[in-house]
Amino acid sequence: MSSAEVRVLVVEDDPVAADAHVLYVGRVPGFTAVAAVHSLAQATRVLERTRIDLLLLDLTLPDGHGLRFARGLRAAGHPADVIVVTSARDLGVVRESVSLGVVQYVLKPFAFPTLRERLLRYAEFRATAAGEAAGQDDVDRAMAALRPPRPAELPKGIGAPTLVRVAALLRAAPEGLTAAATAGAAGISRITARRYLEHLVDTGRADRTPRYGQVGRPELHYRWLAEAQAAAGSVSKV
Repeated sequence: MSSAEVRVLVVEDDPVAADAHVLYVGRVPGFTAVAAVHSLAQATRVLERTRIDLLLLDLTLPDGHGLRFARGLRAAGHPADVIVVTSARDLGVVRESVSLGVVQYVLKPFAFPTLRERLLRYAEFRATAAGEAAGQDDVDRAMAALRPPRPAELPKGIGAPTLVRVAALLRAAPEGLTAAATAGAAGISRITARRYLEHLVDTGRADRTPRYGQVGRPELHYRWLAEAQAAAGSVSKV
């Protein structure tokens, strides 16, 4: 293991989500998941015996709140950085996270590309923030590394309102949907529905599998990739 690798501790009470996060971290060059723990007490023990550079920290743990834990780390002078990974959408919690020096705030559920982008930005921040700044430009460059990217432009033929509608339909259908079923529910043509479903597959938010009937060609079924669904197959996705 290279000393330059960022050593990551996953703190997540859901074992399936924790396994998915470990797999995701392992797929990003320069990052190594040292361990996954399911409580703050377990996290404390790991931090006491091994070097950790970054925590992927859930906020709701069985023995306390993640932000209180982060505050304790800061008070003790622990150098590990924190990326919050949570379902909490309260902007007050987001503000408190910023005040504690949390470097990123990632909402669940997410696909691999989301975490990959945040980790790569963090790696850029570590690289640009090393040593002493020669001037304001160096400071600005280091701070900019952590800022979220501008939303990517959607491909031609993909509109945001329809994409949101199709994604919501797919999330609400655990067994998956065909293009025909999606078209009927969304009030769009089958060809249009397939275009949006394929976009969700291409961006890592859904997968597709053929299902064979008694006659004719197999029909494609599309399924939303939540964390629990992605855990088993995340190595082959995106």
